[in-house]
Amino acid sequence: MARNDFSGSKSASIWPWLGWALVILVADQLTKTLILGAYQLGDATPITSFFNIVRAHNTGAAFSFLSNAGGWQRWLFTGFGVAAALFILWQLRQHPEQKLFAFALASILGGAVGNVIDRMVHGYVVDFLDFYWGRSHFPAFNVADAAITVGAACLILDELLRVRNAR
Repeated sequence: MARNDFSGSKSASIWPWLGWALVILVADQLTKTLILGAYQLGDATPITSFFNIVRAHNTGAAFSFLSNAGGWQRWLFTGFGVAAALFILWQLRQHPEQKLFAFALASILGGAVGNVIDRMVHGYVVDFLDFYWGRSHFPAFNVADAAITVGAACLILDELLRVRNAR
């Protein structure tokens, strides 16, 4: 079944999408390098009444899932990230002309590779964006996590638009 595409061109290239993924990857790794150089684990700088810059390490998945599992999760989540990246590359090659779909996949790709690099190099993912309300803190996250979240939201929107236009 053909996906809904709002671009029109079947001769589109994968390269702009790989470029977008690279922009995300570079921004992610640059910001993490800055945090690693300027902060010790647990250090925080208040920015607003609801936001801190903090250095946190996540050995688990989203919301620190399996963070205390003993170390094997590092390789499991690295494997998931590599498998997701390969699948996304295949999908981008199949559908580069579908702008919203390809944007979503490229955003997820850049974020997934950024977090895989962290797991391979450090054994954990560097998180530093800390939003909170009163004493309740949302789990800290990073540029890669934000890109993955935006990409996932765009995938949902793409599917909703495809279903609506199929009617």
